[in-house]
Amino acid sequence: MINTILIDDEQNNIDNLGILLKKYCNEINIVATALNIHQAKELIYTHSPDLIFLDIQMPNGNGFDLLQSINNITFETIFATAFDQYGLHAIKFSALDYILKPINISDLVTAVKKATKRIEEKKQNSHIQNLLQFVKQPQNLLEHKIALPGTRETKFINVKNIIRCESNNSYTTFFTIDKEKITVSKSIKEYEDLLTPYGFIRTHQSHLINRFHITKFIKEDGGFLIMADLSQIPIARQKKAYVKDALSLS
Repeated sequence: MINTILIDDEQNNIDNLGILLKKYCNEINIVATALNIHQAKELIYTHSPDLIFLDIQMPNGNGFDLLQSINNITFETIFATAFDQYGLHAIKFSALDYILKPINISDLVTAVKKATKRIEEKKQNSHIQNLLQFVKQPQNLLEHKIALPGTRETKFINVKNIIRCESNNSYTTFFTIDKEKITVSKSIKEYEDLLTPYGFIRTHQSHLINRFHITKFIKEDGGFLIMADLSQIPIARQKKAYVKDALSLS
C-alpha cells in the first residue's frame, strides 16, 4: 500500500480524485487530505507519506512553496493541476509527473504506476543500505538496525531501542523506547534467533525481552520482570533457571 496525501484547495477536487484512486488505483491508501499548504505541511510531518498529489495554485502560497518549506523530501509527488504555462513548464523541465484537470483516468493510472515503481525502488535501496551498514560495522552491535516489514511499510529500528517483543500466534509485536508498537507477521522464534546476540532473552513462550531495559526482577508469584515501559513480563517455570543465569541472579 502507498500511503498518500491529497492536497488541493477545492474539496470537490479532493473528493473526485479520491473516488478515482479508490476505483482505479487500489494500491493507494489515502491517509489524509489538505486544503492549503500550511495544513498540508503539518500532515506530511505527521504521516510521512510515500506519495502526495499536489495542486499548484492554492491560497496563501502555491505547491512549490510547500515543497520549498520541507527540509527533507522523502515522498514522491504527482502534480494535479489546471493548465498553468509556467508551472507546467517547470514540472516538465524537471521530469516530474503531473495530471491535468479534469483528470484523465489513463493519465492517472500511468502516473501512479510510475510513482509506485520509484517508491518500491527507494524502499529496496533502504534495505540494501541497512545491509551495507550491518556488514560495514559487524562488531558494533549497538548501532545495528533491524528491518520490520509491515503491511504498508518497512521500518528500520535500532536494536538498542527495542524494549521487548510479544507474540500472538504467528505475529510478533515490538515495543520501543519511543512508545511505538510495530506488529510483524513473523514468529517470535525467528526474532529470538536474530536478537539473542544483542542481549535479548526469551523468558516465556510469548515474550522476548531486551536485558538492557529490565528495571526490576520480582521474585513473587513465580518471578517476573518489570521493563522500562512498566510492563510485567512473566518467566515460564522451565525458563526460570535460564533467565536467572542469563541475568547473573542468585
